Amino acid sequence: MKRSIKKQMIILFVGLITCIVIGMFIINARFLEQYYIFNKEDDLVSMYTAINDALVNDTTGNEEVQTQLGQIAEQGNISFIVSDGSQVVLMTDREDNGRLMSQLFGYKIGMNQDDGHILEKTNSYEIQKANDPLSKTDYIEMWGTFDNGDSFIMRSPLESIKDSAKIANKFLLYMGVIAMMVSGLLVWYFSKKLTDPLLELVTLSKKMANLDFDAKYTSGGDNEIGVLGENFNVMSNTLEKAISELKSANNELQHDIEQKEKLENMRTEFLGNVSHELKTPIALIQGYAEGLKEGVNEDPESREFYCDVIMDEAGKMNQMVKNLLTLNQLEFGDQELEFVRFDIVALVRGVVQSCEILVQQADANVSFAETQPIYVWADEFKTEQVVRNYLTNAIHHAANEKRIEIRIIKQADTTRVTVFNSGSPIPEDDLAKLWEKFYKVDKAHTREYGGNGIGLSIVKAIMESFHQQYGVKNYDNGVEFWFELDSKLKH
Repeated sequence: MKRSIKKQMIILFVGLITCIVIGMFIINARFLEQYYIFNKEDDLVSMYTAINDALVNDTTGNEEVQTQLGQIAEQGNISFIVSDGSQVVLMTDREDNGRLMSQLFGYKIGMNQDDGHILEKTNSYEIQKANDPLSKTDYIEMWGTFDNGDSFIMRSPLESIKDSAKIANKFLLYMGVIAMMVSGLLVWYFSKKLTDPLLELVTLSKKMANLDFDAKYTSGGDNEIGVLGENFNVMSNTLEKAISELKSANNELQHDIEQKEKLENMRTEFLGNVSHELKTPIALIQGYAEGLKEGVNEDPESREFYCDVIMDEAGKMNQMVKNLLTLNQLEFGDQELEFVRFDIVALVRGVVQSCEILVQQADANVSFAETQPIYVWADEFKTEQVVRNYLTNAIHHAANEKRIEIRIIKQADTTRVTVFNSGSPIPEDDLAKLWEKFYKVDKAHTREYGGNGIGLSIVKAIMESFHQQYGVKNYDNGVEFWFELDSKLKH
């Protein structure tokens, strides 16, 4: 982030500390020497006062006073000399005092007064910054008279003051660099402590904007950011709940709309298909019933034939209505699924046995060799409907050698059941339409055995309610229908 708060805080505070250090360095370099000179003036005045008191009180011969004066001179790095009116040295801290006497004499006769820069001047003394031409050294000098009339001169070299100022400036520079580095680390650390929760809140707000409410604020804290984070969590939960309720309501509305459209379409389709499918049986029933009423054939055998046709057509109509009701319930999900674990081998064998009469009537041969139990998870009753539809469909369409083969193939997590019947393959254009209601590949043949094109639609509805795969496959010598079931219960 180019404008992150962390970077701004680091730049701001490090820059502020840098400016402070640089300012202190400039002030130190510019005014430290003057400050030392000001303090040196105080040292000279203190020395003047101490000697003046000793002279007035006539205690200059006292060892304790001399020691005290020596300590003041040593601590202040001050050289001094005191003389009377006849140029006799009364007191000094130096063995070689010729230069000091010459300087004092020069001041007294006015020779040196214009050479220096006067810092302070009173009736008793004068303090100035001067340069010794012989040693080429700058001094702070004080000269004048004491209360008893004795003359004096004191001086302290400025070289030590300048050296001290340089050392102080160098020390300040080093300490400033260290201070900037340490402060930079501290500012980075504390800015990180401050901005990390803010960055977490930024990330959280982005996820919330994308409707991702799983992320929560976890940094905690009792400060304002912590309270803000907790409010984010509450807001996230509230929004998630509100959006969830809104989505649920929207899904229900969408479902209702789709259901209504589906009902309308199915109603229209149902009426059209049923009316079409019922035309033939109703016409037959009506025709044979009128024939019976008018006595077309008086012999009992003909009447019995007429009655058989009427009963057969009525039975077909009844079966078609039952199948339509079953299909309608499956497509609308009105029937509840009861998933159980059962032996698919036993189920298939039971369906084969129940269809034995149909097999014999069709003069077909059913082959099912599986004997060991194979367990699957599904709705057992609806699975039986699928197997029965596949088998009866195979019986009615078996041709050539009229061979029907049922196989069960175990796969990784599923079990596949296949029903093959010998005969002519289904035209490729018709394969995808097989699962549509009332669709018949061979209408004449279907009519012959009483089919109404609903069986495979029921298979499709059942398998889609299972969320399992199903299909049909052509071979050179026949057709194979198949479906799959779970071998293991899915969580």
